[in-house]
Amino acid sequence: MLLPSVSTVNALVVGATQGIGLEFVKQLLQDSRIETLFATYRSAETATDLLALSNQHPQRLHCLPIDVTEEAQIESALAQITAAKPNLHIVVNCVGLLHNEQQQPEKALRQLNSDNLLNYFRINSIGPALLAKHLLPVLKHPEPSLFATISAKIGSIGDNRIGGWYGYRASKAALNMFLKTASIEYRRRSPKTTIVMLHPGTTDTGLSKPFQRGVPPEKLFSPERTVSQLIGVLASVKNEDSGEFFSWDGARLPW
Repeated sequence: MLLPSVSTVNALVVGATQGIGLEFVKQLLQDSRIETLFATYRSAETATDLLALSNQHPQRLHCLPIDVTEEAQIESALAQITAAKPNLHIVVNCVGLLHNEQQQPEKALRQLNSDNLLNYFRINSIGPALLAKHLLPVLKHPEPSLFATISAKIGSIGDNRIGGWYGYRASKAALNMFLKTASIEYRRRSPKTTIVMLHPGTTDTGLSKPFQRGVPPEKLFSPERTVSQLIGVLASVKNEDSGEFFSWDGARLPW
């Protein structure tokens, strides 16, 4: 159980249109303590499942548009959330870019492109840092609160043994540094907030689909299993763990 000492919980899932984010919404809705759940999408066209879910839970699930690369949108959405619920207890950020129609992970230096690299950093690194900036007032309150962000083991510098994937690796490493640093400031300004980064494992979603060949079946997780495992990790996290980087099985990952 997440934050067992909190009887009534307000939560936010950022990037909830599909895969891990959408599954977090589904599983959090199963927790009767969740009074209000906010969920964000970047485009309504790709958020049909999420919006349909909000129609099924109109009193509990509220959807908002946010593009994390646009700080004004983050600020506007948090203002709407604060107007409805001044305090949040759980925030899970699931936004991330590995590939799209315009770019793919780089396997060699010759493939590096400055625009693509900047795009990785804007989405995977800077967006979560801006979230940490604007979430501080709604996470700072007398009850415990938790801010978790999906990172990736591939962002571990110490674990990098095969190279490649330059932009994705570097942007996830930068994400980890941003939030590790934020956790130190939060410790002073919002001491009951715990910030953690999570490696979900290889999950059977559109993000990993082109790269699943060679993944053993037992290491390719369904979104349901991934989120269940991550919720288990978050349930065991303590305040003194703030700023740490955890794998899906609860192991601490090297920087």
